[in-house]
Amino acid sequence: MRMRMSSSALSGVIAVALGVALSAQAPQGAPAGQGQGAQPAQGQGQGRGGGRGGGRGGFNLPPLLMETDAFPDGGIVPLKYANAGGSTLPGFKISNAPAGTTSFAVIFHDLDVSLMGSTDDVLHMMAWNIPAASNGWPEGRLPEGSVMGNNITGKPVYMGPGAPAGPRFHHYVFELYALNANLDIPATASRADLLKAMEGKVVAKAAYVGRFRGEAPAGGGRGN
Repeated sequence: MRMRMSSSALSGVIAVALGVALSAQAPQGAPAGQGQGAQPAQGQGQGRGGGRGGGRGGFNLPPLLMETDAFPDGGIVPLKYANAGGSTLPGFKISNAPAGTTSFAVIFHDLDVSLMGSTDDVLHMMAWNIPAASNGWPEGRLPEGSVMGNNITGKPVYMGPGAPAGPRFHHYVFELYALNANLDIPATASRADLLKAMEGKVVAKAAYVGRFRGEAPAGGGRGN
């Protein structure tokens, strides 16, 4: 006897068969509703550094970059740029500053020193209002319009690394800040004054590290 299947029952069988076929083609572990080639959900971090995160915990990491031919990032600082070699300011090229960057500020300091039992370290140089259009500075000098603040010696100059000889290197870091405005502070401002003035104006940050230790000295000396 030949049995006839109703149209509604036939439709149900076709739907089940189609669902099984689609499941077999989907990549293993793919979430429901996401086939091959599906795009990630909006808000997921992408690219280097995670990009812009979604939700209240999201943040932005503009790829601000500083480079120099003086020494590699994390490398040994040549004597030319050290205190004993004449303290020549290394030249830096700055790139990938975010849109709206007006100026740069830089703080150069020795991470391996603690002063007077405090968290202060040795400030070798700080400067601000470096024009963004300059895209950095040449060796030996800052662009016109820049303001050089006082270092730990009270002088508005670059002081090169001066760590003594010993079993370890000191780590010196150039901290670079991209700002959306110039700073209205006097040239005599302290590092604390500079940091306070930058609050709310920082649009990106970068750093560049150099290592240094002196050569077999005759009388040792304080690390700075």
